[in-house]
Amino acid sequence: MKNSITITWLERLIQGVGIVTAGIAIASCAQAPANTVPPIQTSPSVEATSAQAPSASGETQGFRKTTIANNLERPWSIAWLPDGAMLITERPGRLRIVRNGVLEPTAIAGVPDVLAQGQGGLMEVAIHPRFAENRLVYLTYSHGTMAANRTRVARATFDGKALRDLRVIFEVAQTKSGGQHFGSRIVWLPDGTMLLAIGDGGNPPIQLEGELIRKQAQNLRSHLGKIVRLNDDGSVPRDNPFVGKANADPAVWSYGHRNIQGLVFDATARRVWVTEHGARGGDELNLVQAGQNFGWPLVTHSQEYVGGEISRERSRPGMIDPKVVWTPATAPSGLAIYLGDRFPAWKGDLFAGGLVTQDVRRIDLDAGGNVLGQQPISIGQRVRDVRQGPDGLLYILTDESNGQLLRLEPTGG
Repeated sequence: MKNSITITWLERLIQGVGIVTAGIAIASCAQAPANTVPPIQTSPSVEATSAQAPSASGETQGFRKTTIANNLERPWSIAWLPDGAMLITERPGRLRIVRNGVLEPTAIAGVPDVLAQGQGGLMEVAIHPRFAENRLVYLTYSHGTMAANRTRVARATFDGKALRDLRVIFEVAQTKSGGQHFGSRIVWLPDGTMLLAIGDGGNPPIQLEGELIRKQAQNLRSHLGKIVRLNDDGSVPRDNPFVGKANADPAVWSYGHRNIQGLVFDATARRVWVTEHGARGGDELNLVQAGQNFGWPLVTHSQEYVGGEISRERSRPGMIDPKVVWTPATAPSGLAIYLGDRFPAWKGDLFAGGLVTQDVRRIDLDAGGNVLGQQPISIGQRVRDVRQGPDGLLYILTDESNGQLLRLEPTGG
């Protein structure tokens, strides 16, 4: 495999922090892992023990973990408003707001009905790049029934208390069955267009059009297993890579993805990074560009959940190799690129949440986007989202029935 790093079990040790992340990657990212470290017990606004995190260059960064809010039910995504307030989605179908560090008890009205089953529900929240002018908020969610459902994107105006004039601006063209692989991360590009990640539809034995649904990831007429690029009103940009191509949906931007749960744009290097779930092992970090094929399910390091090969091919000409492969699986969810000044030793690094490993994986990059190494930061709960806040600190959501909003802060040590 070209230009990639395979992460082994031994590399999951934390050096310099003194914590070992133990555990076995399990078949489904929607389940809790067995034999993992017990959750860290913290109280609101109480700082956990400080730690030191070394980088590949030998620099260390002291940090501490602070709990900002508790009692979030399966929180999924964070977005900041210009005044510093945070919007947070809860997968059962609620949109919450944190103002001045306090989670308001009443959910925001106007959220659409969602299919809150399996991995589905209310997922991403994103605000328009010109929110201060237009007050537009975007939501992704699963819609339909367990027999026929799809990912949707809706936008609405937020008046400070409720969503108004909500309208569906995009939905996946194909319906699927089951509650797996909705994707749903959004990132905005400098030209004002958005990228939206969409999962492949699910694991065997789920089928579509007489074959395993995961094969839709290689079908350019399908939205499943893709990143699509849209204008802010849901229309298709004229310069998308497959516009005007026969047998291709014009919204498709990249393809051959299984289930992207981390998506971020590096504004400094102008790169798009994603993390995506494999099946049994084979989770990936990918550097994505328009029109590229990332191989799933023809090329993969994953194994079938029931045992055996999904494919014997790990690389193929014309398909892009991952930058990192995680086996055993981390179940990566949430992805941030750190571009702030509060953690000097971490500047330019990626931070990937882990559902199975219950950590945040700091991925050390050089200026060319090559992976130098990585280090797990133990959280002790399933990590669903990781974001850099406007204050230059890192924020984490934990995927629990009593989920938390956490913040990593520098200690100056």
